[in-house]
Amino acid sequence: AFLLAFGYSLKLSPLIEKISDHKDFKKLLRTRNNVLVLYSKSAAAAESSLRLLSSVAQEVKGRGTISWIDCGDTESRKLCKKMKVDPNSKEKGVELLHYKDGAFHTEYNRAVTLKSMVAFLKDPEGAPLWEEDPEAKDIVHVDSEKELRRLLKKEDKPLLMMFYAPWCGVCKRMMPSFQQAATELKGKYVLAGMNVYSAEFERIKEEYSVRGYPTICYFEKGKFLFHFENYGATAADIAEWLKNPQAPQPQAPEIPWADEENVVYHLTDEDFDKFIKDHSSVLVMFHAPWCGHCKKMKPEYEKAAEFLHAGSDSPGVLAAVDATVNKALAERYHISGFPTVKYFKDGEEKYTLPHLRTKKKIIDWLQNPEAPPPPEPAWEEKQSSVIHLAGEDFRESLKKKKHTLVMFYAPWCPHCKNAIPHFTTAAEVFKEDRKIAYAAVDCAKDQNHDLCKQEGVDGYPTFNYYNYGKFVEKYTGERGESGFTTFMRTLRERDHERVGKKKDEL
Repeated sequence: AFLLAFGYSLKLSPLIEKISDHKDFKKLLRTRNNVLVLYSKSAAAAESSLRLLSSVAQEVKGRGTISWIDCGDTESRKLCKKMKVDPNSKEKGVELLHYKDGAFHTEYNRAVTLKSMVAFLKDPEGAPLWEEDPEAKDIVHVDSEKELRRLLKKEDKPLLMMFYAPWCGVCKRMMPSFQQAATELKGKYVLAGMNVYSAEFERIKEEYSVRGYPTICYFEKGKFLFHFENYGATAADIAEWLKNPQAPQPQAPEIPWADEENVVYHLTDEDFDKFIKDHSSVLVMFHAPWCGHCKKMKPEYEKAAEFLHAGSDSPGVLAAVDATVNKALAERYHISGFPTVKYFKDGEEKYTLPHLRTKKKIIDWLQNPEAPPPPEPAWEEKQSSVIHLAGEDFRESLKKKKHTLVMFYAPWCPHCKNAIPHFTTAAEVFKEDRKIAYAAVDCAKDQNHDLCKQEGVDGYPTFNYYNYGKFVEKYTGERGESGFTTFMRTLRERDHERVGKKKDEL
């Protein structure tokens, strides 16, 4: 057993493990996958660090391990030499090194604060917290609902609050402008930030209509007045807006594609069948007004239509269907993602063509129509250890497993596509453990819409952890195989520790 840390003129947390023997250290790294080690030149040099680390250990209990090696005592000196660590060379006589999955990972060089160290141990590969950026010193960083209420109550100056998520790209791009504005406007206005991604902030998200990230709210004397929605703003733009804050102007409604001037034939539930019969070779793009990929493809599709329209011997015509309006057609042709391009020959559906996105590809293909390469099978059609769940069997399936990580996804979502192979590999690692499951829910399927909404899914992918069918927390860690496996391994280690304690008590 590891020696528990003893106090040097202070009482230490029994969660900090003091190591002096190389075998014990190797065993620690073999059995724990997330270890932060404090090396000190003496017990006296370690004192203030150990006070802080005692609190950190309490916060990360079950998810991370903290150990102390005092290179000043005779026994531990050999271990420090073996590990090639010399805290004497450091200004404060201490060095913090992190070990992950049994090997050295990195030197801890982030802020030496409770919050930063806890965030690091919960996600050792995650980005530093916003408040760790020295340029963000004039942002008021809010950590809890209580702090937010207190700030709104006491602050007399106008306040601009950015509700954000740590992984959000738009937030990261905007932060430098926001923090520059905070410095330039200091004393006149308050600019604040709050990471509300975690499930504990659902009430705040509901109250201030946080539907996506960032959501920026303007307050006067604690009262919410407007949303600020210029996410491309510079510090000067923010300062200018604050001089005369106003509600976002309603945007002019988008003109439907069918009402624009173009040579694409826009078909409806009523005239589709006649048109397909009257034209022997037709390419149809099923689209949705809100779909970004459709908007990107639209000009290419129009250019191809113009080219075909101008030719005397055209190999076909291009048509489009708004699948959100013409639901009967969308249902008949099983349209589940946008854009979906289908080819009709002599009144019959012949091919689905996901690779036709540019003018050149469309025209080249129509001049020589041939079957596309077979589509990649859907995730649930592939053999894997991931359990694919639907609305009706969701809760019952989860109740059978002690630990389940569920990935809520949409097949068209790029972030989901990136995560799927890692999630699948993690499921494979634990396939023999009957208490563990990795599950997935396709939120694009109609029968799962209500389920995904009920489980708090407001973006893809969303990962939820359940214990015997009860939701415990959102998983916000790394989306690679090591993140998914470390999360589950930590839960199992905790289980084994509890079983060990019970046996000891008997």
